[in-house]
Amino acid sequence: MDQVKIFDTTLRDGEQSPGCSMNLQEKIEVAHCLEKLKVDIIEAGFAIVSPGDFESVKTIAENVKECTVASLARCNPKDIDAAWEAVKGAADPRIHVFIATSPLHMEYKLRMTPEEVLEQAAKMVAYAKKYCSNIEFSAEDATRSDLEFLKKITQVAIDSGATTINLPDTVGYTTPVEMQRIISEVRGNVRGGDKVTFSVHCHNDLGMATANSLAGVRGGARQIEVAINGLGERAGNTSLEEVVMALRTRQDSFKADTRIDTTQIHRASSTVYNIIGQTAPLNKPIVGRNAFAHEAGIHQHGVMAKKETYEIMTPESVGIHVNNLVLGKHSGRHAVGKRLEELGYVLSKEELDRCFEEFKVVCDKKKNITDADLEAIANHQTKDLYTDIEDGYKLDWFQASTSNFTTATCTVCLKHGDEKFEHVALGDGPIDAAYKAIDEIINPSEHSFDIFNIHSISEGKDTLGDVTVKISAHGRTFTGRGLSTDILEASINAYLKGINRMLAYEKKLGGN
Repeated sequence: MDQVKIFDTTLRDGEQSPGCSMNLQEKIEVAHCLEKLKVDIIEAGFAIVSPGDFESVKTIAENVKECTVASLARCNPKDIDAAWEAVKGAADPRIHVFIATSPLHMEYKLRMTPEEVLEQAAKMVAYAKKYCSNIEFSAEDATRSDLEFLKKITQVAIDSGATTINLPDTVGYTTPVEMQRIISEVRGNVRGGDKVTFSVHCHNDLGMATANSLAGVRGGARQIEVAINGLGERAGNTSLEEVVMALRTRQDSFKADTRIDTTQIHRASSTVYNIIGQTAPLNKPIVGRNAFAHEAGIHQHGVMAKKETYEIMTPESVGIHVNNLVLGKHSGRHAVGKRLEELGYVLSKEELDRCFEEFKVVCDKKKNITDADLEAIANHQTKDLYTDIEDGYKLDWFQASTSNFTTATCTVCLKHGDEKFEHVALGDGPIDAAYKAIDEIINPSEHSFDIFNIHSISEGKDTLGDVTVKISAHGRTFTGRGLSTDILEASINAYLKGINRMLAYEKKLGGN
């Protein structure tokens, strides 16, 4: 059984898509999820793009020990220098260089002749090779490139020291038959083609990213470039969960598998969706709420008789646990900790204490606590990502008045240290009024309001509401999340956490 390497670009291609930006703490949280998944390579970012990107790549490289860590770089010395400086602290650093190879890109974007592109690729792969042995070369827009030219530049890259050759479908243009042929033709017609790893990086513009990636495996590719939940430019990248489970489920067909721990898929998917303030579409393969649901009578009868009649994989295989243990107000700390451990959460004593404290608060509002509720509590309370800023503003109490024929008002009382501040404001609705009251109290610096997202955690009218707020200022994004059965309370706490993070960053800037 051949092993296919999984190269995850959630933190580079996924993070640069609109609405999916992450701060450093969030990127580290995702990197740890990827490490638990046992992905082979984490593309941590594009180091030259900004100081923030450089910092995140460097921090991830220094903290991740079980995966290769890569940084993207254009074919120029400054990019490559920055990439190396960012990843050199990794257990296994990789520099990922790329240059466009399609006639369209060479003429209109690069304004270079094919000969100049070949020369630049050779020089820059060799330049990167002086830093480390693990070099990936990507021929951007490979699937719209001339096949003979693709063979030439692949040969040049191999001769210059590249150890991985990526032939990406950059704009999601190709088809499975074409992708298999491109990989097979190039790999079979260059010297040393059997000594390097061929890779595919497919976009989903025509909905064929997963199919094209798997076709690349049939053509001889042994690395697939993916993103959690299929995040990425435009319609996204190949979904990690889809290709991994396709290879695992149909080993008889592909004769290949990955080293991915599939029981970590649900946790990783939920973490990424939570961070970007979105939820999985109901019918999303593998991780959507309906992926293992059966409503049709015939289907239900079949599944009750034997699951395999309508399920080609089990929920447990991707980390969705079927649990008959009911947690409620009388459950102890040990039971809560054990269930969180079963759900894949490895918590410190402090984190478990915070989760149990929040669990008890929720129990006063809900009779039974579901796994989804427990996961939401853990995601909000684990210290790496969602603990409150110790010296920040906290909600003391609020009171709102609203109707469909009067202007909404909200009075908010905030605590800051030993002081309390109170203000009342009018708004288009109670949330708008509450946010205006908070602004009057704190008087934060000017910021954009990028995302306000509410979703229910579980079923029923007493479900927890999970609110995500993202604001931007000083070239950075600050995320806040609130969790409560009261949507207004959750919304206030989410906004406060975002504002507190912005204030903490401003304090850090002032200190420097």
